Amino acid sequence: MGRDQVHPSKDDDGGSAAPEGIVVGVDGSDHSQCALVWAAREAERRRRPLHIVTVYSVPIFAASGLDGGYATVDDSVIREGAEAILKQALDKVAPYDIDVDASVENGDASGVLLEMSESAELLVFGTRGRGGFVGRLLGSVSSALPAHAKCPTVTVPLICADRLGETTDDKHIKAEQAKSGHQPVEHVVVVGVDGSEQARVAVLEAADQAERLGAPLRVVCAVPQYSGSLAWVPAPMDREALFADIRVQLDAGVAWLKSHYPKLTVETQLVDGSPVDVLVEASRHVELVVLGTRGRGGFTGMLLGSTSDGVLHHAKGPVLVVPDREDPRLADRASFGPMLGAA
Repeated sequence: MGRDQVHPSKDDDGGSAAPEGIVVGVDGSDHSQCALVWAAREAERRRRPLHIVTVYSVPIFAASGLDGGYATVDDSVIREGAEAILKQALDKVAPYDIDVDASVENGDASGVLLEMSESAELLVFGTRGRGGFVGRLLGSVSSALPAHAKCPTVTVPLICADRLGETTDDKHIKAEQAKSGHQPVEHVVVVGVDGSEQARVAVLEAADQAERLGAPLRVVCAVPQYSGSLAWVPAPMDREALFADIRVQLDAGVAWLKSHYPKLTVETQLVDGSPVDVLVEASRHVELVVLGTRGRGGFTGMLLGSTSDGVLHHAKGPVLVVPDREDPRLADRASFGPMLGAA
C-alpha cells in the first residue's frame, strides 16, 4: 500500500519541490478517472511515485455600472471542491502498491502541467473533462500537452473505460461501446513509424514500454495512396517496388532495435492506407499506441497537427506521444542497413 500526501499549491507554500515520477491531472470527471487508473497501474509497473494534481483558476468578472472595473470571486469554495476531488482520487488509488502525493494548483491548467513535465517522467490525462480544473481537455490542454511537454505524455480516452474496469454514464460513449461490442485487447504495444528521427525515438520509448508490459512490440508503417510530395510524379508509382523497398528498411530497423533489446519480440506491419485510420483502428485492440510528436512529412508524416493529432482526437485506447530528444542509441542505426525515407 502506498503512502498518501496532500500538498498545498505553490502559491500557498511559497514554492514546492517539482514532482517526479508520473503526474496525472484529475478534475473529477469520468475521463480523468480513467486517466487516474491508467496512471496508477503504470506507476506500479515502473515502481515510480504518482503525483495527482488538479488545477483551478479564480474567475474574474467585469463589473457593470458607472464604477466599472473587475471583481474576483472568493476562491475558498472552488478550492474546497478541488481538494474534495483530490481526496476522491487518493481513495481510488489506495489499493495500488505505490507512493502517492497530490496537490491543488492555482493557475492555467496547460501552463501548470507543462511546467511539471520538465521534471516528470510521464504526464497522463484524459481526453476531455468537465470544463473546470484541468478539465478543459481536448482543445486547449490535451492538444497543448503532447505538442509541448518536455516528457512523454499519455492520453487516455473515456471509450476504453471498460478495459480499465471503469464505468461511465456518458450516453455517447455507452452507445459507441454498445455498437462496437466487447473486443478483447491484444497484449501488444504498437508504434507508428515513418523513417524520421522522431519516429526512431518513439520506437525506443515503445520498446521500453513493451518490456515493462511483457508484451511484443509491433512496428507499423502506413503508406497512403498519394501525398502532396508525390503529386508531381508523372506516371503511376510502382507501389509493389515501393513496399519492397520499405520492407527492407523496416527489417534493418528491427535488426537495430533488437541489438538494444535482444529479448524483446518485435514484429512489423506494412499497411496500405491512411496512417490515422490504421493507428486509430489499432488503438481499439492493443494495450498502447506510441507516436512521435512529428515526422518527415513523407510516407506517414508523423507530426502533431496531422497524424498524431488525428490519432489523439479519435483514438479508442491509450496513446503515448514521445517528444523530440537526444538518444545515443540513434547513432548506430545506419550501421544496420538502409533507413526508411533516407536519401
